[in-house]
Amino acid sequence: MDGNLLLVAMLSAPAVFAGVCLLLRSARAVIIFCAVGTAIVALLAGTAVWSHFSGRLSFAGDRWFTLDALSAYHVGIMIIIFTMSALYGVGYFREEIERGEFTRKMARRYGALWFGAFGAMLLVLLSNNLVMMWVGIEATTLLTAFLICIHVAPASLEAMWKYLIMCSVGVAVAFMGTLLVAASTANTGLQGTSALMWTNLMDTASKLNPALIKAGFIFIVVGYGTKAGLAPMHNWLPDAHSQAPAPISAVFSGFLLNTALYCILKYLPIVEAATGNTGWGRGILVALGLLSILVAAVFIVAQHDVKRLLAYHSVEHLGIISLGIGLGGIGCLAGLFHILNHSLCKTLSFFCAGRLGQVYRTHDMRQMTSVVKCSPCWGIGLIGSLLALIGVAPFSLFLSEFMILKGAFDGGSFIAAVVFLAGLGIVFVGALKHVMSMAWEPPASPREPAEASSFFEYALVFGTLAVILVLGLWVPQPLMNVLNSAAHVLGGGI
Repeated sequence: MDGNLLLVAMLSAPAVFAGVCLLLRSARAVIIFCAVGTAIVALLAGTAVWSHFSGRLSFAGDRWFTLDALSAYHVGIMIIIFTMSALYGVGYFREEIERGEFTRKMARRYGALWFGAFGAMLLVLLSNNLVMMWVGIEATTLLTAFLICIHVAPASLEAMWKYLIMCSVGVAVAFMGTLLVAASTANTGLQGTSALMWTNLMDTASKLNPALIKAGFIFIVVGYGTKAGLAPMHNWLPDAHSQAPAPISAVFSGFLLNTALYCILKYLPIVEAATGNTGWGRGILVALGLLSILVAAVFIVAQHDVKRLLAYHSVEHLGIISLGIGLGGIGCLAGLFHILNHSLCKTLSFFCAGRLGQVYRTHDMRQMTSVVKCSPCWGIGLIGSLLALIGVAPFSLFLSEFMILKGAFDGGSFIAAVVFLAGLGIVFVGALKHVMSMAWEPPASPREPAEASSFFEYALVFGTLAVILVLGLWVPQPLMNVLNSAAHVLGGGI
Protein backbone atom coordinates (compact mmCIF):
# COMPACT_ATOMS: atom_id res chain seq x y z
CA MET A 1 0.00 0.00 0.00
CA ASP A 2 1.17 3.55 -0.77
CA GLY A 3 2.69 5.32 2.27
CA ASN A 4 0.19 8.20 2.16
CA LEU A 5 -2.77 5.83 1.97
CA LEU A 6 -1.39 3.63 4.74
CA LEU A 7 -1.07 6.48 7.24
CA VAL A 8 -4.46 7.87 6.25
CA ALA A 9 -6.00 4.42 6.73
CA MET A 10 -4.39 4.12 10.15
CA LEU A 11 -5.91 7.40 11.28
CA SER A 12 -9.34 6.99 9.69
CA ALA A 13 -10.05 3.34 10.57
CA PRO A 14 -10.58 3.98 14.33
CA ALA A 15 -13.08 6.75 13.53
CA VAL A 16 -15.02 4.43 11.24
CA PHE A 17 -14.96 1.60 13.78
CA ALA A 18 -16.16 3.96 16.53
CA GLY A 19 -19.21 4.67 14.41
CA VAL A 20 -19.81 0.96 13.82
CA CYS A 21 -19.84 0.33 17.58
CA LEU A 22 -22.78 2.74 17.94
CA LEU A 23 -24.81 0.59 15.52
CA LEU A 24 -24.22 -2.89 16.95
CA ARG A 25 -27.21 -4.56 18.55
CA SER A 26 -25.72 -6.27 21.61
CA ALA A 27 -23.10 -5.59 24.25
CA ARG A 28 -21.34 -8.85 23.42
CA ALA A 29 -21.10 -7.88 19.74
CA VAL A 30 -19.53 -4.53 20.65
CA ILE A 31 -16.83 -6.09 22.84
CA ILE A 32 -15.99 -8.69 20.19
CA PHE A 33 -15.90 -6.00 17.52
CA CYS A 34 -13.50 -3.98 19.68
CA ALA A 35 -11.10 -6.93 19.54
CA VAL A 36 -11.54 -7.47 15.79
CA GLY A 37 -11.32 -3.77 14.89
CA THR A 38 -8.29 -3.25 17.09
CA ALA A 39 -6.55 -6.16 15.37
CA ILE A 40 -7.28 -4.59 11.96
CA VAL A 41 -5.85 -1.20 13.00
CA ALA A 42 -2.87 -3.01 14.54
CA LEU A 43 -2.25 -4.78 11.22
CA LEU A 44 -2.24 -1.45 9.37
CA ALA A 45 0.00 0.19 11.97
CA GLY A 46 2.34 -2.80 12.07
CA THR A 47 2.70 -2.61 8.29
CA ALA A 48 3.57 1.09 8.57
CA VAL A 49 6.19 0.41 11.27
CA TRP A 50 7.71 -2.38 9.16
CA SER A 51 7.75 -0.09 6.12
CA HIS A 52 9.55 2.62 8.06
CA PHE A 53 12.32 0.36 9.34
CA SER A 54 12.59 -1.10 5.84
CA GLY A 55 13.23 2.41 4.52
CA ARG A 56 10.02 2.67 2.48
CA LEU A 57 7.91 5.12 4.52
CA SER A 58 8.70 8.45 6.15
CA PHE A 59 6.20 11.22 5.36
CA ALA A 60 2.58 11.62 4.29
CA GLY A 61 -0.05 14.36 4.00
CA ASP A 62 2.31 17.08 2.78
CA ARG A 63 4.69 16.25 5.66
CA TRP A 64 2.02 16.79 8.34
CA PHE A 65 2.30 13.13 9.30
CA THR A 66 5.50 11.21 9.69
CA LEU A 67 7.09 8.12 11.16
CA ASP A 68 10.62 8.39 12.48
CA ALA A 69 12.39 5.74 14.55
CA LEU A 70 11.06 7.17 17.83
CA SER A 71 7.42 7.36 16.74
CA ALA A 72 7.55 4.00 14.94
CA TYR A 73 8.88 2.37 18.12
CA HIS A 74 6.04 3.85 20.15
CA VAL A 75 3.44 2.82 17.56
CA GLY A 76 4.77 -0.74 17.77
CA ILE A 77 4.32 -0.82 21.54
CA MET A 78 0.92 0.82 21.26
CA ILE A 79 -0.58 -1.78 18.96
CA ILE A 80 0.67 -4.58 21.21
CA ILE A 81 -0.95 -3.05 24.31
CA PHE A 82 -4.23 -2.17 22.61
CA THR A 83 -4.54 -5.60 21.00
CA MET A 84 -3.85 -7.41 24.27
CA SER A 85 -6.33 -5.21 26.14
CA ALA A 86 -9.08 -5.59 23.54
CA LEU A 87 -8.75 -9.39 23.56
CA TYR A 88 -8.68 -9.45 27.36
CA GLY A 89 -11.84 -7.32 27.43
CA VAL A 90 -13.87 -10.09 25.77
CA GLY A 91 -13.45 -12.30 28.83
CA TYR A 92 -13.41 -9.49 31.39
CA PHE A 93 -16.86 -8.17 30.45
CA ARG A 94 -18.44 -11.62 29.85
CA GLU A 95 -19.88 -12.09 33.35
CA GLU A 96 -21.01 -8.46 33.59
CA ILE A 97 -22.86 -8.81 30.29
CA GLU A 98 -24.50 -12.07 31.43
CA ARG A 99 -25.65 -10.42 34.70
CA GLY A 100 -26.96 -7.38 32.83
CA GLU A 101 -24.49 -5.03 34.55
CA PHE A 102 -22.85 -4.04 31.26
CA THR A 103 -25.73 -3.00 29.03
CA ARG A 104 -25.86 -2.41 25.29
CA LYS A 105 -25.89 1.35 25.85
CA MET A 106 -22.79 1.17 28.04
CA ALA A 107 -21.05 -1.13 25.58
CA ARG A 108 -21.77 1.15 22.64
CA ARG A 109 -20.34 4.11 24.54
CA TYR A 110 -17.35 2.03 25.59
CA GLY A 111 -16.61 0.87 22.02
CA ALA A 112 -16.92 4.34 20.49
CA LEU A 113 -14.65 5.88 23.14
CA TRP A 114 -12.20 2.96 22.84
CA PHE A 115 -11.63 3.51 19.13
CA GLY A 116 -11.73 7.28 19.57
CA ALA A 117 -8.92 7.10 22.12
CA PHE A 118 -7.00 4.66 19.88
CA GLY A 119 -7.22 7.08 16.96
CA ALA A 120 -6.28 10.10 19.07
CA MET A 121 -3.13 8.38 20.36
CA LEU A 122 -2.18 7.42 16.81
CA LEU A 123 -2.62 11.07 15.82
CA VAL A 124 -0.17 12.11 18.54
CA LEU A 125 2.46 9.63 17.38
CA LEU A 126 2.11 10.37 13.66
CA SER A 127 1.97 14.18 13.86
CA ASN A 128 4.90 16.14 12.48
CA ASN A 129 3.05 19.37 13.35
CA LEU A 130 3.41 20.22 17.05
CA VAL A 131 -0.05 21.79 17.31
CA MET A 132 -1.59 18.72 15.70
CA MET A 133 0.24 16.62 18.27
CA TRP A 134 -1.24 18.84 21.00
CA VAL A 135 -4.72 18.39 19.50
CA GLY A 136 -4.24 14.63 19.71
CA ILE A 137 -3.32 14.80 23.40
CA GLU A 138 -6.30 17.03 24.15
CA ALA A 139 -8.54 14.54 22.33
CA THR A 140 -7.19 11.65 24.40
CA THR A 141 -8.08 13.57 27.57
CA LEU A 142 -11.67 14.16 26.52
CA LEU A 143 -12.22 10.65 25.21
CA THR A 144 -10.54 8.61 27.94
CA ALA A 145 -12.15 10.64 30.75
CA PHE A 146 -15.53 9.04 30.07
CA LEU A 147 -14.00 5.57 29.94
CA ILE A 148 -13.10 5.95 33.63
CA CYS A 149 -16.78 6.13 34.63
CA ILE A 150 -18.26 3.52 32.30
CA HIS A 151 -19.53 2.03 35.57
CA VAL A 152 -21.14 5.12 37.09
CA ALA A 153 -20.49 5.50 40.81
CA PRO A 154 -19.56 8.41 43.08
CA ALA A 155 -15.91 7.32 43.22
CA SER A 156 -15.60 6.87 39.45
CA LEU A 157 -17.28 10.22 38.75
CA GLU A 158 -14.92 11.94 41.18
CA ALA A 159 -11.93 10.25 39.52
CA MET A 160 -13.18 11.29 36.08
CA TRP A 161 -13.57 14.94 37.04
CA LYS A 162 -10.20 15.06 38.79
CA TYR A 163 -8.57 13.56 35.68
CA LEU A 164 -10.46 15.85 33.32
CA ILE A 165 -9.71 19.04 35.24
CA MET A 166 -6.06 18.38 36.04
CA CYS A 167 -5.14 17.07 32.61
CA SER A 168 -7.06 19.79 30.79
CA VAL A 169 -5.18 22.43 32.75
CA GLY A 170 -1.96 20.57 32.04
CA VAL A 171 -2.65 20.40 28.32
CA ALA A 172 -3.46 24.14 28.32
CA VAL A 173 -0.08 24.80 29.91
CA ALA A 174 1.53 22.63 27.22
CA PHE A 175 -0.18 24.75 24.55
CA MET A 176 1.44 27.87 26.02
CA GLY A 177 4.77 26.09 25.76
CA THR A 178 4.06 25.22 22.13
CA LEU A 179 3.39 28.90 21.37
CA LEU A 180 6.67 29.92 23.04
CA VAL A 181 8.56 27.37 20.95
CA ALA A 182 6.89 28.73 17.80
CA ALA A 183 7.86 32.28 18.85
CA SER A 184 11.50 31.20 19.15
CA THR A 185 11.66 30.71 15.35
CA ALA A 186 11.64 34.47 14.57
CA ASN A 187 15.24 34.42 13.25
CA THR A 188 14.94 31.20 11.25
CA GLY A 189 12.84 32.43 8.33
CA LEU A 190 10.11 29.87 9.11
CA GLN A 191 6.59 31.20 8.76
CA GLY A 192 3.07 29.97 9.38
CA THR A 193 2.69 26.25 9.85
CA SER A 194 6.31 25.72 8.79
CA ALA A 195 7.36 27.08 12.18
CA LEU A 196 5.42 24.29 13.87
CA MET A 197 6.83 21.35 11.93
CA TRP A 198 9.09 19.21 14.09
CA THR A 199 11.41 18.37 11.20
CA ASN A 200 11.86 22.09 10.37
CA LEU A 201 12.60 22.93 14.00
CA MET A 202 15.21 20.19 14.11
CA ASP A 203 16.88 21.55 10.96
CA THR A 204 17.01 25.12 12.33
CA ALA A 205 17.45 24.36 16.04
CA SER A 206 20.76 26.23 16.33
CA LYS A 207 19.01 29.45 15.22
CA LEU A 208 16.16 29.28 17.73
CA ASN A 209 15.96 31.81 20.57
CA PRO A 210 17.43 29.95 23.59
CA ALA A 211 15.51 31.96 26.22
CA LEU A 212 12.15 31.30 24.58
CA ILE A 213 13.03 27.66 24.03
CA LYS A 214 13.90 27.20 27.71
CA ALA A 215 10.71 28.91 28.85
CA GLY A 216 8.67 26.88 26.38
CA PHE A 217 10.21 23.60 27.49
CA ILE A 218 9.37 24.28 31.12
CA PHE A 219 5.72 24.78 30.14
CA ILE A 220 5.90 21.65 27.96
CA VAL A 221 7.29 19.50 30.77
CA VAL A 222 4.76 20.74 33.33
CA GLY A 223 1.85 20.43 30.89
CA TYR A 224 2.53 17.09 29.27
CA GLY A 225 4.15 15.85 32.49
CA THR A 226 0.76 16.22 34.19
CA LYS A 227 -0.77 13.87 31.63
CA ALA A 228 2.22 11.50 31.94
CA GLY A 229 1.77 11.25 35.70
CA LEU A 230 5.17 12.62 36.67
CA ALA A 231 5.40 13.87 40.25
CA PRO A 232 4.35 16.29 41.61
CA MET A 233 1.63 16.54 38.89
CA HIS A 234 0.46 12.93 39.37
CA ASN A 235 -2.49 13.41 41.76
CA TRP A 236 -5.17 12.36 39.25
CA LEU A 237 -3.48 9.09 38.36
CA PRO A 238 -4.20 6.77 41.35
CA ASP A 239 -7.92 7.61 41.32
CA ALA A 240 -8.30 7.17 37.56
CA HIS A 241 -6.39 3.90 37.46
CA SER A 242 -8.26 2.43 40.41
CA GLN A 243 -11.78 3.34 39.20
CA ALA A 244 -11.51 2.49 35.49
CA PRO A 245 -12.37 -1.03 34.22
CA ALA A 246 -9.27 -3.24 34.01
CA PRO A 247 -8.86 -3.04 30.18
CA ILE A 248 -8.91 0.76 30.43
CA SER A 249 -6.52 0.81 33.40
CA ALA A 250 -4.17 -1.36 31.33
CA VAL A 251 -4.29 1.06 28.39
CA PHE A 252 -3.91 4.06 30.70
CA SER A 253 -0.80 2.71 32.37
CA GLY A 254 0.48 0.58 29.51
CA PHE A 255 0.43 3.32 26.90
CA LEU A 256 -1.52 6.55 27.55
CA LEU A 257 1.17 7.78 29.94
CA ASN A 258 3.82 6.93 27.33
CA THR A 259 1.94 9.04 24.78
CA ALA A 260 2.19 12.14 26.96
CA LEU A 261 5.85 11.47 27.76
CA TYR A 262 6.49 11.03 24.02
CA CYS A 263 5.40 14.64 23.50
CA ILE A 264 8.07 15.81 25.94
CA LEU A 265 10.67 13.62 24.26
CA LYS A 266 9.93 15.13 20.84
CA TYR A 267 10.96 18.55 22.18
CA LEU A 268 14.10 17.30 23.92
CA PRO A 269 16.51 17.18 20.92
CA ILE A 270 15.27 20.61 19.77
CA VAL A 271 15.92 22.09 23.21
CA GLU A 272 19.33 20.48 23.50
CA ALA A 273 20.45 21.73 20.08
CA ALA A 274 19.09 25.24 20.71
CA THR A 275 20.88 25.51 24.06
CA GLY A 276 24.26 24.31 22.80
CA ASN A 277 23.94 20.69 24.02
CA THR A 278 24.63 21.75 27.58
CA GLY A 279 22.27 19.15 29.03
CA TRP A 280 19.82 21.78 30.29
CA GLY A 281 16.72 19.93 29.12
CA ARG A 282 18.06 16.56 30.18
CA GLY A 283 18.72 17.89 33.67
CA ILE A 284 15.02 18.71 34.08
CA LEU A 285 14.08 15.14 33.13
CA VAL A 286 16.61 13.71 35.59
CA ALA A 287 15.26 15.86 38.43
CA LEU A 288 11.60 15.03 37.71
CA GLY A 289 12.46 11.37 37.25
CA LEU A 290 14.14 11.10 40.64
CA LEU A 291 11.32 13.03 42.33
CA SER A 292 8.72 10.70 40.79
CA ILE A 293 10.60 7.62 42.00
CA LEU A 294 10.85 8.93 45.57
CA VAL A 295 7.24 10.14 45.77
CA ALA A 296 5.95 6.84 44.40
CA ALA A 297 8.12 4.87 46.82
CA VAL A 298 6.55 6.56 49.85
CA PHE A 299 2.99 5.88 48.67
CA ILE A 300 3.68 2.30 47.54
CA VAL A 301 4.62 1.33 51.09
CA ALA A 302 1.28 2.56 52.49
CA GLN A 303 -1.15 1.20 49.85
CA HIS A 304 -3.91 -1.33 50.49
CA ASP A 305 -5.78 -1.18 47.15
CA VAL A 306 -3.99 -3.27 44.52
CA LYS A 307 -4.98 -1.02 41.60
CA ARG A 308 -3.79 2.09 43.44
CA LEU A 309 -0.57 0.23 44.19
CA LEU A 310 -0.12 -0.40 40.47
CA ALA A 311 -0.92 3.26 39.76
CA TYR A 312 1.92 4.41 42.01
CA HIS A 313 4.17 1.91 40.27
CA SER A 314 3.28 3.80 37.07
CA VAL A 315 4.52 7.03 38.67
CA GLU A 316 7.70 5.23 39.70
CA HIS A 317 8.42 3.70 36.31
CA LEU A 318 7.63 6.85 34.32
CA GLY A 319 10.19 8.47 36.62
CA ILE A 320 12.69 5.71 35.82
CA ILE A 321 12.13 6.25 32.09
CA SER A 322 12.58 10.02 32.45
CA LEU A 323 15.75 9.49 34.46
CA GLY A 324 17.25 7.15 31.88
CA ILE A 325 16.50 9.40 28.91
CA GLY A 326 17.70 12.43 30.84
CA LEU A 327 21.05 10.74 31.54
CA GLY A 328 21.65 10.26 27.80
CA GLY A 329 23.96 7.74 26.17
CA ILE A 330 23.20 4.16 27.14
CA GLY A 331 20.76 5.53 29.72
CA CYS A 332 18.64 6.92 26.90
CA LEU A 333 18.55 3.54 25.16
CA ALA A 334 17.75 1.85 28.49
CA GLY A 335 14.94 4.33 29.14
CA LEU A 336 13.35 3.47 25.81
CA PHE A 337 13.78 -0.24 26.53
CA HIS A 338 12.11 0.33 29.88
CA ILE A 339 9.07 1.78 28.10
CA LEU A 340 8.51 -1.58 26.41
CA ASN A 341 9.20 -3.58 29.56
CA HIS A 342 6.95 -1.48 31.76
CA SER A 343 4.13 -1.42 29.22
CA LEU A 344 4.04 -5.22 28.91
CA CYS A 345 4.40 -5.87 32.63
CA LYS A 346 1.94 -3.22 33.81
CA THR A 347 -0.67 -4.27 31.25
CA LEU A 348 -0.46 -7.84 32.54
CA SER A 349 -0.63 -6.74 36.17
CA PHE A 350 -3.82 -4.75 35.58
CA PHE A 351 -5.32 -7.71 33.71
CA CYS A 352 -4.67 -9.93 36.71
CA ALA A 353 -5.79 -7.37 39.29
CA GLY A 354 -9.01 -6.82 37.35
CA ARG A 355 -9.96 -10.50 37.15
CA LEU A 356 -8.98 -11.18 40.76
CA GLY A 357 -11.03 -8.15 41.76
CA GLN A 358 -14.04 -9.81 40.12
CA VAL A 359 -13.33 -13.04 42.02
CA TYR A 360 -12.78 -11.43 45.45
CA ARG A 361 -15.31 -8.60 44.90
CA THR A 362 -12.69 -6.18 46.20
CA HIS A 363 -9.28 -4.72 45.34
CA ASP A 364 -8.24 -4.52 49.00
CA MET A 365 -4.99 -6.49 49.27
CA ARG A 366 -5.72 -7.30 52.91
CA GLN A 367 -8.63 -9.44 51.71
CA MET A 368 -6.98 -10.72 48.49
CA THR A 369 -4.94 -13.49 50.11
CA SER A 370 -3.86 -16.89 48.74
CA VAL A 371 -4.42 -15.58 45.23
CA VAL A 372 -2.43 -18.38 43.59
CA LYS A 373 -4.50 -21.05 45.28
CA CYS A 374 -7.75 -19.25 44.50
CA SER A 375 -6.93 -18.63 40.80
CA PRO A 376 -3.65 -20.17 39.58
CA CYS A 377 -3.70 -18.30 36.26
CA TRP A 378 -4.40 -14.76 37.46
CA GLY A 379 -2.72 -15.26 40.84
CA ILE A 380 0.60 -16.34 39.34
CA GLY A 381 0.30 -13.56 36.78
CA LEU A 382 -0.20 -10.89 39.44
CA ILE A 383 2.58 -12.15 41.70
CA GLY A 384 4.97 -12.58 38.77
CA SER A 385 4.25 -9.15 37.30
CA LEU A 386 4.62 -7.45 40.69
CA LEU A 387 7.98 -9.15 41.21
CA ALA A 388 9.04 -7.90 37.78
CA LEU A 389 7.85 -4.37 38.60
CA ILE A 390 10.00 -4.18 41.72
CA GLY A 391 13.07 -5.20 39.74
CA VAL A 392 13.57 -8.87 40.57
CA ALA A 393 16.12 -10.55 38.28
CA PRO A 394 16.13 -11.89 35.64
CA PHE A 395 13.02 -10.06 34.41
CA SER A 396 13.61 -7.45 31.73
CA LEU A 397 12.77 -4.51 34.02
CA PHE A 398 15.79 -5.44 36.13
CA LEU A 399 17.96 -5.33 33.02
CA SER A 400 16.77 -1.91 31.85
CA GLU A 401 17.09 -0.49 35.39
CA PHE A 402 20.60 -1.89 35.62
CA MET A 403 21.47 -0.26 32.29
CA ILE A 404 20.13 3.09 33.55
CA LEU A 405 22.27 2.74 36.67
CA LYS A 406 25.29 2.02 34.46
CA GLY A 407 24.45 5.11 32.41
CA ALA A 408 24.43 7.20 35.59
CA PHE A 409 27.85 5.94 36.68
CA ASP A 410 29.30 6.26 33.17
CA GLY A 411 28.15 9.89 33.02
CA GLY A 412 29.47 10.73 36.47
CA SER A 413 25.96 11.29 37.90
CA PHE A 414 26.77 9.65 41.21
CA ILE A 415 24.19 11.55 43.27
CA ALA A 416 21.45 10.56 40.82
CA ALA A 417 22.63 6.94 41.03
CA VAL A 418 22.48 6.94 44.84
CA VAL A 419 19.01 8.51 44.92
CA PHE A 420 17.86 6.06 42.24
CA LEU A 421 19.08 3.07 44.25
CA ALA A 422 17.50 4.43 47.45
CA GLY A 423 14.13 4.84 45.75
CA LEU A 424 14.28 1.36 44.22
CA GLY A 425 15.22 -0.08 47.61
CA ILE A 426 12.20 1.46 49.34
CA VAL A 427 9.90 0.26 46.55
CA PHE A 428 11.36 -3.26 46.69
CA VAL A 429 10.87 -3.67 50.43
CA GLY A 430 7.46 -1.99 50.53
CA ALA A 431 5.96 -3.81 47.54
CA LEU A 432 7.48 -7.18 48.48
CA LYS A 433 5.50 -7.08 51.72
CA HIS A 434 2.28 -6.76 49.70
CA VAL A 435 3.34 -9.58 47.36
CA MET A 436 4.10 -11.97 50.20
CA SER A 437 0.80 -11.21 51.89
CA MET A 438 -1.27 -11.85 48.75
CA ALA A 439 0.68 -14.96 47.81
CA TRP A 440 0.99 -16.84 51.11
CA GLU A 441 -1.15 -15.33 53.85
CA PRO A 442 -4.04 -17.71 54.60
CA PRO A 443 -7.55 -16.44 53.83
CA ALA A 444 -9.62 -14.97 56.66
CA SER A 445 -12.45 -17.34 55.76
CA PRO A 446 -12.67 -20.45 53.53
CA ARG A 447 -13.02 -19.58 49.85
CA GLU A 448 -13.91 -21.75 46.89
CA PRO A 449 -11.40 -21.75 44.01
CA ALA A 450 -12.31 -19.42 41.17
CA GLU A 451 -13.74 -20.66 37.90
CA ALA A 452 -11.07 -22.35 35.78
CA SER A 453 -9.35 -20.01 33.33
CA SER A 454 -9.46 -20.65 29.59
CA PHE A 455 -6.55 -21.70 27.44
CA PHE A 456 -6.41 -18.18 25.95
CA GLU A 457 -6.19 -16.62 29.43
CA TYR A 458 -3.33 -18.93 30.40
CA ALA A 459 -1.58 -18.11 27.10
CA LEU A 460 -2.03 -14.37 27.68
CA VAL A 461 -0.64 -14.48 31.21
CA PHE A 462 2.22 -16.93 30.80
CA GLY A 463 3.09 -15.71 27.30
CA THR A 464 3.58 -12.17 28.59
CA LEU A 465 5.56 -13.37 31.60
CA ALA A 466 7.73 -15.42 29.24
CA VAL A 467 8.43 -12.40 27.03
CA ILE A 468 9.57 -10.16 29.90
CA LEU A 469 11.65 -13.04 31.25
CA VAL A 470 13.34 -13.75 27.90
CA LEU A 471 14.02 -10.04 27.31
CA GLY A 472 15.78 -9.97 30.67
CA LEU A 473 18.16 -12.67 29.48
CA TRP A 474 18.51 -11.90 25.77
CA VAL A 475 17.66 -8.83 23.69
CA PRO A 476 17.32 -9.76 20.00
CA GLN A 477 19.59 -7.77 17.71
CA PRO A 478 16.69 -6.39 15.60
CA LEU A 479 15.10 -4.96 18.76
CA MET A 480 18.45 -3.52 19.84
CA ASN A 481 18.80 -1.86 16.43
CA VAL A 482 15.32 -0.33 16.77
CA LEU A 483 16.12 0.91 20.28
CA ASN A 484 19.38 2.42 19.12
CA SER A 485 17.70 4.16 16.17
CA ALA A 486 15.04 5.62 18.46
CA ALA A 487 17.68 6.71 20.99
CA HIS A 488 19.64 8.48 18.26
CA VAL A 489 16.59 10.67 17.58
CA LEU A 490 16.94 11.85 21.17
CA GLY A 491 20.71 12.25 20.98
CA GLY A 492 21.50 9.09 22.92
CA GLY A 493 22.18 5.43 22.22
CA ILE A 494 25.35 3.45 21.73
